[in-house]
Amino acid sequence: MSSVIERFLRYVAIDTQSNEESQTTPSTGKQLNLARLLEQELKELGLQDARIQEGYVYGTLPANSTKAIPAIGFIAHMDTSPDFSGTDVKAQLVENYDGQDILLNPEHNLVLSPADFPELLDYIGKTLITTDGTTLLGADDKAGIAEIMTAIAYLTAHPEIEHGTICVAFTPDEEIGRGADQFDVAGFGADFAYTVDGGSIGELEYENFNAAKAIVKVKGRNVHPGNAKNKMINSILLANEYIVKLPPQETPATTEGYEGFYHLNDIRGDVEETTLYYIIRDFAEDSFAKRKETMLNLAEECNKKYGSGHFHVEITDQYKNMKEKIQPVMHIVDKAQKAMETVGVKPLIKPIRGGTDGSRLSFMGLPTPNLFTGGHNYHGRYEFIPTFAMEKSVEVILRIIELYAEEHSN
Repeated sequence: MSSVIERFLRYVAIDTQSNEESQTTPSTGKQLNLARLLEQELKELGLQDARIQEGYVYGTLPANSTKAIPAIGFIAHMDTSPDFSGTDVKAQLVENYDGQDILLNPEHNLVLSPADFPELLDYIGKTLITTDGTTLLGADDKAGIAEIMTAIAYLTAHPEIEHGTICVAFTPDEEIGRGADQFDVAGFGADFAYTVDGGSIGELEYENFNAAKAIVKVKGRNVHPGNAKNKMINSILLANEYIVKLPPQETPATTEGYEGFYHLNDIRGDVEETTLYYIIRDFAEDSFAKRKETMLNLAEECNKKYGSGHFHVEITDQYKNMKEKIQPVMHIVDKAQKAMETVGVKPLIKPIRGGTDGSRLSFMGLPTPNLFTGGHNYHGRYEFIPTFAMEKSVEVILRIIELYAEEHSN
């Protein structure tokens, strides 16, 4: 078994699920169990300043060259999604996959099938790592951690490979949108970085959604239903009217690629008051602004119909499209693309239909595109990752480092 696979299996056995209800950093203390292990492993590899700082793990591999090679960062996150259990992960190796259904769990008759996930057929003959159907796997993003750590271990074992300063960081709470909250950009010391947090082999991303959350509060009036005529105002029904007035063709289930959406992801309420929780996503700044305006205007329209004060919308921006910060330094994308090509990986440059620590870090002064880990079906029981994709990720990381050293050797 290769080093990256051994590391990955060791890391996924540690429960690091984050908790969006918590206000601490990290949001769960169990993330520190992995943080302490990683800190110790970085120290054993001889990295300078390997440390845990406010729940983040940092370390620096000093340059072994006197040339002016830029300092490159590699970042992955330690937490797993709150959407599905990460407790007692039992990873399973499926060797020489034959293209048929994979029985994850005989007791519960849980099957990972190419009928549901046709991308499995891309990996016939390969070794896959799956769950046992009762938990997620944790490739998001323990695969990224394992790949970075394996690359660093390779560099320390091969001092003949010329490189500049290499900075690594492992963050908490990315899955709940707080991965960059306490990130020490200055202390990290990189000129630019890569998050290793993408999906299938070859993914290379430097665009992500502009994002906002919207809370729509709908006030009603409750009276006894027996004599409610012309008196009761049912906030649930008013809220439903607001919901159906938004474009039904602009939801996550009906959009792809560069198409944005409105996503209603929670409703809480009764006759007296109902609250709708939305997220708003779009790649283009102008259409993103129009989406926010649409939600505000719809509330005004409903208030004109039912009376002032029944509808109130509060919109909060969450993150922005990092493309704005990456384009001035596109060499970091170009190098990643070339690195993939030279190790036999076809680059798949695509937008991230979601967020990434790299977005916020880019706006904090650290341009940070995203590299693949190799995983599929994150955040659930059908998650899997082909082992060869993890090995290729390690090769890509090392090749990026080599390309920058070669460029500055000329």
